[in-house]
Amino acid sequence: MPDCNYCEESFADEEAYLEHLHAAHDEGELSRIDRRRVEQEVGYEEDGGLPTGPLIIGGLLLFTMGVLVYVTFFVWGGSGTASGPMADVAQTPTNVGDAHEHGKINVTIDGQTLDFSQARFQNPQESPAFHFEGGDGSAWHVHAEGVTLEYGMATLGIDVNRTAVTYQDTTYRDSDPNTNVIVQVNNESVNPATYELSGVDSATGQGGDFVRIIVETNVSESN
Repeated sequence: MPDCNYCEESFADEEAYLEHLHAAHDEGELSRIDRRRVEQEVGYEEDGGLPTGPLIIGGLLLFTMGVLVYVTFFVWGGSGTASGPMADVAQTPTNVGDAHEHGKINVTIDGQTLDFSQARFQNPQESPAFHFEGGDGSAWHVHAEGVTLEYGMATLGIDVNRTAVTYQDTTYRDSDPNTNVIVQVNNESVNPATYELSGVDSATGQGGDFVRIIVETNVSESN
């Protein structure tokens, strides 16, 4: 049973004692150790302001709310709608962090095979649902449910549908003269807006969905 060092009061426990110090004694009366104990447990008003304890708690709550708002409206676009460069994506992922799958990929546009090991494609923090990581550009990573081919490519700055691919502000259409556009998964044509990627546990991606997007120009009509 603690006794007050500044008056004759006694208390059932330490918490009650610290409450007493805060309520009955000025901060200036207390020793440095007691002031620190009271401040940590209860908080003192400084210069007519709010107690430091509630201020810290309030600050943490505001920070947490800010993070949630950012993730909801800027990363995932809120209510299932992507924002920014992915505003036209039909379906956004859910349950980020509940999956970890891998697959293989080959994207070749007008003779240029994209190297996803480059730093500009290695963005696991900015795009947690679909990305490349660890300097490996051969295997994609999925960390969410419902990741469509359209969404995954959009995170890389590539807009894709059944018959057209847009990359670096150039749109290639299969209907354009001398142009061939292939959008396949496991060598079968798919609808990127609805096809959900399926992978394997192995980080090599071998055995998971193989994404193949090929754009060829200057193709002769005989082909």
